Amino acid sequence: MPGAGFPRRRAALASDFRRVTAFMQILVRDNNVDQALRALKKKLQREGVYREMKLRRHYEKPSEKRARERAAAIRRARKLDRKRLERDGVR
Repeated sequence: MPGAGFPRRRAALASDFRRVTAFMQILVRDNNVDQALRALKKKLQREGVYREMKLRRHYEKPSEKRARERAAAIRRARKLDRKRLERDGVR
């Protein structure tokens, strides 16, 4: 049946839409816009919006994505090993 997967895909799209429309709110206190901008930038940085924008500037082939993710995993593992060795007092 050709349309068998349609409702599931439609539900997935609806949940993605709900996730995207969750608004970020920054309160401006005492008309201090500079402080509010700093808070906004910090939240965007924490959420990974800047990284996402950078990645989406150009098309990334699936093989390039796999290589990038694999390299990031290796970096994370090495960093974790360094931290573990430092904590255990080997260095």
